[in-house]
Amino acid sequence: MMTFKTADLLDDNEDKPLQVVQPGFNNYGGRSKFAGEIVTIKIYEDNSLVRELVAEDGKGKVLVVDGGGSTRCALLGDMLAEKAVKNGWNGIVVYGLIRDSVDIGQMDIGVKALGTLPLKSVKRGVGLRNEVVRFHDVAFTPGEYLYSDEDGMIVSPVPLLGE
Repeated sequence: MMTFKTADLLDDNEDKPLQVVQPGFNNYGGRSKFAGEIVTIKIYEDNSLVRELVAEDGKGKVLVVDGGGSTRCALLGDMLAEKAVKNGWNGIVVYGLIRDSVDIGQMDIGVKALGTLPLKSVKRGVGLRNEVVRFHDVAFTPGEYLYSDEDGMIVSPVPLLGE
């Protein structure tokens, strides 16, 4: 169980180049607090790479999905979230939409997204993996660290909790 507060992490680390994600994300997962090393994918209305990544070992990691902010389909549903839980992912941040939000809310994983929509995405296998992605005034760099709680999200180039 994580007990940090993003506000305290910011206050206690004013000497570090921390980034604060601008508001607009909602909590959907069963964990309201989550943190970990960032893994990124950049996709658009195609969740094939989400499926690939959640099938890999996610221990200590947070998957950041740059879905281009699309509101035309969901990029994460209960089946992929369940796979992420089984493979140890700490959390998933979706710059886009999810579906099956009630089921995801019962799972032991942190999930943040812009909103919900019941329509699934296409699956063409198109996207980029482990590249810097940018949204909500933040550059999410693979290997850096994301901290998320009820107040928002911050990104740090170094671990802040002794991970």
